[in-house]
Amino acid sequence: METIKRYFRPEQLREFSLVFLIVAIFMFFGSQIQGYFSPRIFNRVTSDVAIITVVAIGETLVLLTRNYDLSVGSIVGFTAFFVGKQLSFHPDMLPLFALLLAIGTGALMGLVNGLIISYGRVPSLIATLGMLAIYRSMLVAYPGNKIVVTSDFPKWVLDLGSASLFSVGGFDIRPVVVVALLILVIFQLVTAYLPYGRRLYAIGSNPEAARVGGLPAQRIVLFAYMLCGTLAGLGGFMFMVRYGDLNTAVAQGMELQAIAAAVVGGVSTNGGIGTMIGTVLGAFMINLLQQSLLRWLRISNFWVDAFLGLLILVAVTIDAVILGRLRDIWARTGLETRPGGEKGPVEKEEIHAA
Repeated sequence: METIKRYFRPEQLREFSLVFLIVAIFMFFGSQIQGYFSPRIFNRVTSDVAIITVVAIGETLVLLTRNYDLSVGSIVGFTAFFVGKQLSFHPDMLPLFALLLAIGTGALMGLVNGLIISYGRVPSLIATLGMLAIYRSMLVAYPGNKIVVTSDFPKWVLDLGSASLFSVGGFDIRPVVVVALLILVIFQLVTAYLPYGRRLYAIGSNPEAARVGGLPAQRIVLFAYMLCGTLAGLGGFMFMVRYGDLNTAVAQGMELQAIAAAVVGGVSTNGGIGTMIGTVLGAFMINLLQQSLLRWLRISNFWVDAFLGLLILVAVTIDAVILGRLRDIWARTGLETRPGGEKGPVEKEEIHAA
């Protein structure tokens, strides 16, 4: 029993259960939908998951600090439409410059959110809900034609969206998927091993203790929102490359998908708990269910959004009731999980060292 406690933590139960559910979904819908395991469906699901993954990882950084960002969908939509418009006006723009423009625009929007919340001390739900409306209004008010179609883009955008880096058993691996995997690896390492990641967990777990320990909470939260905006900007670029046709409703509702992916993946809405791997598993399961239900039941997107809301409620309930009790048991044994995956009580010296 002691060995199990040493190498197993309550949060892993959510990750293991998600892997089981993903396999069960594959098996069930594979028996119900003809051609379910075709390369076409594989490419659609993995490309969509890649975009949600990047945005949800940014959302996870904010959730770890016990905050929210409801504006990520509007940031994705604005950056995709804005960069798409610039490419239609300047088709000779270099791909790297277009990418940096999207990332920079997203980072600036994230900076505004962070300043309002960390230094303006406005509650994150209120602040980002307001910024969601403002950023979406900026998109609607953008001058000129409100639609960008694939024919407006230079050839490299179309090639990048349909390119295949390599194939595995006939299934193509596209650039957006590789980018999402790189983002996952980077931020999993950041949150697990770097001091900044430990500070995110410390602030979310116990803000008062973090303040007493001397952590610069305002700067840490501000940088988390900047990173969240940066990843949303990258998600906007990926969205533009993936879909091509853009309008003022682009990425509407993506904030719900990002939060759902993180919460279903085990990220606590009370902060301080969760992993990037869990977020990616949550994103994969949600998108797989969406695609499968749309093909199997032929339901509207309205019911898909309702299903996402139900998933969030179920995940929060499981986290509060079942996993909450498991964490209490683990805490009483003195083997409470610390940021980075190590076991044992967190000492005051660690807060100062972070």
